[in-house]
Amino acid sequence: MLLEETPPVTRPNVVVAVLALGGITVSLMQTLVIPLLPRFPALLGSSPGDTTWVITSTLLASAVATPVVGRLGDMYGKRRMLLVSLLMLVAGSVIAALSYSLVPLVVGRVVQGLAVGVIPLGISIMRDELPLERLAGATALMSASLGVGGALGLPAAAFLVEQSDWHMLFWTSAAAGVLVLVAVLVVVPESPVRGGGRFDVLGALGLSVALVCLLLGVSKASTWSGATTAGLFVAAAVVLGLWGWWELRSPQPLVDLRTTARRQVLLTNIASAVFAFAMFAQSLVLPQILQLPVSTGHGLGQSLLVTGLVLVPSGLVMMATAPVSARISNARGPRVTLVLGALVVALGYGAGVFMLTAVWQLVVVSAVIGAGIGLGYGAMPALIMGAVPTSETAAANSLNTLMRAIGTSVSSAVAGVVLTQVGVPFSFQLIMGLGAATALLAVVIAAFIPSARPVS
Repeated sequence: MLLEETPPVTRPNVVVAVLALGGITVSLMQTLVIPLLPRFPALLGSSPGDTTWVITSTLLASAVATPVVGRLGDMYGKRRMLLVSLLMLVAGSVIAALSYSLVPLVVGRVVQGLAVGVIPLGISIMRDELPLERLAGATALMSASLGVGGALGLPAAAFLVEQSDWHMLFWTSAAAGVLVLVAVLVVVPESPVRGGGRFDVLGALGLSVALVCLLLGVSKASTWSGATTAGLFVAAAVVLGLWGWWELRSPQPLVDLRTTARRQVLLTNIASAVFAFAMFAQSLVLPQILQLPVSTGHGLGQSLLVTGLVLVPSGLVMMATAPVSARISNARGPRVTLVLGALVVALGYGAGVFMLTAVWQLVVVSAVIGAGIGLGYGAMPALIMGAVPTSETAAANSLNTLMRAIGTSVSSAVAGVVLTQVGVPFSFQLIMGLGAATALLAVVIAAFIPSARPVS
């Protein structure tokens, strides 16, 4: 079933704004703690290696929650699961705000990670509720909110850390979560589209175990022994194979692998993972260049706050290009938009290989990459929703979001190895070159996606 006309909702602009604000709020959680990472060992009385669980735990929880929440949304109501996800965000933020040691903070971050389903659920609600002529622009904005929140989170967090106690980061995120929760209750209607059926508990457990093994192996490859990481990858492959066998035989699977194997869905998900790999690389290079002392000959000696502000234009450009992405998709189809977005990202990284010596150069590089991300991320939901039944929209969008998360995780691991094994400044240039190469790979993959009709 392809995209269908839906009855218009009251105040569609307000609905879109609330859902996009929810996406930005949730994506802020990804970069919220980055300014505190160097300080956590002293603040929490733990080793630097242990404090990395503050980020790893959120990554793992997000990976597990994304497909599960999407399927539950299709079964029991997308707005209902959206509210549950926002409650998780508020609860996790409060737990973290009350923490003074590592374990409760990690628990809070795990609960925060369970809220990541807000973005695919929001996209699915838009498909069910908005008139078709509004859908492309709204979903493009919602999809881009994942990058927008990440770009805006760093300067906001840096400002709060420099001006107040670090717990204010989490009290602020809790307040933002409550605000979005109330707005959803007041503005967003419940979708009438339900898939029904029974929840695939065994499928959810199998996929969760496979994802945890895979992402632990990726994120800890540079710190854990080779045997341990190899064992995790083998376990992930075995469990994933068994999970696939079960899903193909289950009458009501967690993920309909036959739908996922459709050429348009499969290639879009692969391109999304590769695209996300390219997107995340700049987040690991530009802050280091900005903050390294000038005396090293490779740094710009900027403060944490200035570093965050340099990345703000990237987030703003992502938001500005979301409607452009929708217009291109309406006119030429979302495949063209995704190819164009990946080409712009490749151009930004290619320029970044040579433009790393001044603040204005980094602003330009990050803004160009942000424009490409806004174009590409806006096209992905249209490609997915154009190939899946309406009753599977949330699950399909959740799987696409998961593929992006896997791409960013692999990007982080690869960049970490490059930064530790290759001398500065060649490591920075190598990572930017890898970003350009993977963006071009996304272009090639996207070119093989079947040509779909424009979304309006």
